[in-house]
Amino acid sequence: MKSTTTIRDQVTAYLSNQGLSINQFAISSGINSGTLSRVIKDRQPIAMNHLERITRGMGLQEDYFYSLYVDECFHHSAPTWRRLRPFLMRSAALGRLDCVEQVVLNLLENLVYAPMLFEVAEGLFEQGLWHAAALLYENVSTSEKYQNSERLAVCQYRLFRIGLGDDQSSNLRVAILFECFIDRLNEADQLDGLKDLLDVYYSLQKWSKVNELAEKMLQLATLRYNLQLRSKRKPDNERLPSSPLYLYILRSHLFLSSVCMEYGDYKSAIERVSLYTDVSWIQETNDEAKRILAQFKEWGRANIYLYRLLDGQLEVLNDYVEFISTQPDEIFTAMYNIVKSANRYNWNVDHILERFSSYIPYRTYNSEFGEYNQQVMADKHTRFLAELAAYYLHNKYYEKFTNVLLNLESSAKINNESIAITCVDLFEQYRYTAGEEEMEKYKLLIRTARNSKATAF
Repeated sequence: MKSTTTIRDQVTAYLSNQGLSINQFAISSGINSGTLSRVIKDRQPIAMNHLERITRGMGLQEDYFYSLYVDECFHHSAPTWRRLRPFLMRSAALGRLDCVEQVVLNLLENLVYAPMLFEVAEGLFEQGLWHAAALLYENVSTSEKYQNSERLAVCQYRLFRIGLGDDQSSNLRVAILFECFIDRLNEADQLDGLKDLLDVYYSLQKWSKVNELAEKMLQLATLRYNLQLRSKRKPDNERLPSSPLYLYILRSHLFLSSVCMEYGDYKSAIERVSLYTDVSWIQETNDEAKRILAQFKEWGRANIYLYRLLDGQLEVLNDYVEFISTQPDEIFTAMYNIVKSANRYNWNVDHILERFSSYIPYRTYNSEFGEYNQQVMADKHTRFLAELAAYYLHNKYYEKFTNVLLNLESSAKINNESIAITCVDLFEQYRYTAGEEEMEKYKLLIRTARNSKATAF
């Protein structure tokens, strides 16, 4: 059958080989016999539902004719959106990105289809079919004539979201590409875009950028929230951000407090805690607001302990430990900061590491707002392994030497060069304590990292 060139040729050959009449196949396939006759005789285009029934009737895999159907839609009949839209959606669902790309490239010869393809991309994005959606967003972006177009900005926002993964270098690239489009978004999308960018730059420890974007999100969210309070009713069809406006304000203050912490300004960090825990200005009193405000108050209490701990106030350690012991989703972050402080101030925290040893392996954590950002947690876990390895070796627990290798492996996985360099430096300092097995694994990891770096370029 594959020697023929059109779907009609193959259907005709099938009927002949099986000794079937058009009426018989019409009954078995569920297509009206008159319609089937016109389709086979090339007097009527093949609709998508006809294609599905013909394929099923012939006992073939669902996407068997998909490559030929692209020709059917563009070269054997005039392209119509009624046929192409369902074909695009089904091709995406079946992973036939080759067909998606062929249809998109053909359609965009006429730019009138760009808005329609954008709407399909949005639908695919919502369904989680991100690879197919990315193809559409990329091509719609290329076809966009106006650089200040909101549709172009939305395409870039979606491509940014799709492009995020474990590789921190790649995350930085897609963040930089998207950032220059954020001001062209609708204000509701701007808030979500700023939140997503903040998560990426936070995971990359780009603190000046976190500070800049948090201030920007704070200003925009505060303006919109004040307008919302003054307005008697919502404008019709107003686009809303994914979260309540007050949440963006609280998150901004939380980010800004964290920046103070990272710069070592613990006094300012503590002062900023009240900005996201003293919430008398929030007008909402529903259950969602109560849950959100309770979460921020909990974070505020934990962070005051944390900032004092990082400032070297050993007397708060036991209180901090007892507090986080009742908050399972906060234990890992607390352990990271406890070990970090122990290394800075030469404390012994063996009893804490033993108590919470089950939280050392990587896992996902949740808050009132769902699962913690994957990039942030992957980076934090890698940094924790670096601090833990340093703690063990500085305290002469040489049997824990494998922690250095685990950290090196983790940093290579997320392509975090600065942590990898820290691991190499730590390994070389304590090389004399490494066994033969550790030496071989170290050489293998270094070789793998070099090969990955060479491949990237």
